[in-house]
Amino acid sequence: MNVVDFLASRGGTAAAADLGRAGFSRHRIAKAVGDGALLKIRRGHYALPQDSSTYRAARELNGLLTCLSAAPGYGLWTLAPAKRLHLCVGHRSTPPGSVGHGRCRHPRHPYLPVAGLADVLIHAMNCLPQLEALVMVQCAVGRGDIALAFLRGKLGGNRNARARSVLDLVIPRADSLLEVLANTAFSRAGLQVRRHVEIPGVGEVDFLVEGSIVVETDGAPHLEPGQVKP
Repeated sequence: MNVVDFLASRGGTAAAADLGRAGFSRHRIAKAVGDGALLKIRRGHYALPQDSSTYRAARELNGLLTCLSAAPGYGLWTLAPAKRLHLCVGHRSTPPGSVGHGRCRHPRHPYLPVAGLADVLIHAMNCLPQLEALVMVQCAVGRGDIALAFLRGKLGGNRNARARSVLDLVIPRADSLLEVLANTAFSRAGLQVRRHVEIPGVGEVDFLVEGSIVVETDGAPHLEPGQVKP
């Protein structure tokens, strides 16, 4: 793999230390920069010349993406992309136009300029509207990337009550983002809901509401013409 392909596989940017660990010598890196294949964006950090990603922006600002801006790095569900950069910049002032978050307390992403998953989720729960934070947390917990108990243990005290309210909405299993939103809407409406109910002759359904109404929120079979009544 050449250095350009390596950066492309890592979101378009890389630190010099990561390039060295991948076997690229200083001479090869310098030659790639001289040939215009790489761009040195600041000391010890490189990007593809055509790259304009948030990863490049984070490296240029010497920060780590977190909260909603970090969701793509972990493949987390989101309701909408971030309109501004959410950054951890340590004790420095937050760059204009970005959203600053507290100090990162957990190991960062192994190679992207992204905060650790625990920090990303904790920041999201303290920053975003409840449903926006919920879908991120549900995705990570549902995949087994992080434990609900671990997050709850990090959120003690009165100042974290808002974040804990998000954790209270996480369900044991959700097969889609829409299922999370539907479950929250039903609960807020005071409806009695059972999830993933097995119905004889039908199979498993997403929701059984008030013991009589079946609600399906996802699945290709429900897009077939035979499943739709005009």
